[in-house]
Amino acid sequence: MEGNSMITLALSKGRIFDDTVPLLAAAGIAVDPSVIESRRLILPTGDPQLRMIVVRASDVPTYVQYGAADLGVAGKDVLLEHGGDGLYQPIDLRIGRCRMCVAAARDFDYASAVRRGARLRVATKFVETARRHFADKGVHVDLIKLYGSMELAPLVGLADAIVDIVSTGSTLKANNLVEVEEIMPISSRLIVNQASLKTKATQIRPLLAALAQAVDQG
Repeated sequence: MEGNSMITLALSKGRIFDDTVPLLAAAGIAVDPSVIESRRLILPTGDPQLRMIVVRASDVPTYVQYGAADLGVAGKDVLLEHGGDGLYQPIDLRIGRCRMCVAAARDFDYASAVRRGARLRVATKFVETARRHFADKGVHVDLIKLYGSMELAPLVGLADAIVDIVSTGSTLKANNLVEVEEIMPISSRLIVNQASLKTKATQIRPLLAALAQAVDQG
């Protein structure tokens, strides 16, 4: 990359990190496997002008919004909850694909409850997305914020249904839950700080082009 300014890319450990590294390699930026295995939170890449920082998935948009990172990779689910203020989302990286859905216990008649206008209790960590979804449908809900183990909520009477991310559906099935409604497909996006895009354009724009090409060829 040209110029002297360091570019910082925020990633979360796990599936997004694992799927982004091959995309970077296809874009001409190698990442040493020993770096990936380390427990460090600031990681170098094969390009001395690009470093990666490892943060919690839900924090990626915040780091990019405030300019602590120039770029980031975040799931659409995380971006919808965050609101996306001040973020440019130029590329759907087509990684981390899954879907956001409503699920309920197998013996709960969700469709009937909705039809008769029942007020449902819904557990989720995606409160804003769930609120918009049910408001658009005219369904009355009480939203209960949880941070994990969503599948437990209907089983112990905490909630009638949950809104969660589903990949294979095996966890739902193992807990005797079923999908009753798909809200939207989810994939991970490259996000860019809008100020960085202006001040570091000579470095960021070629990287965006190379990543877009890597996605298209993948």
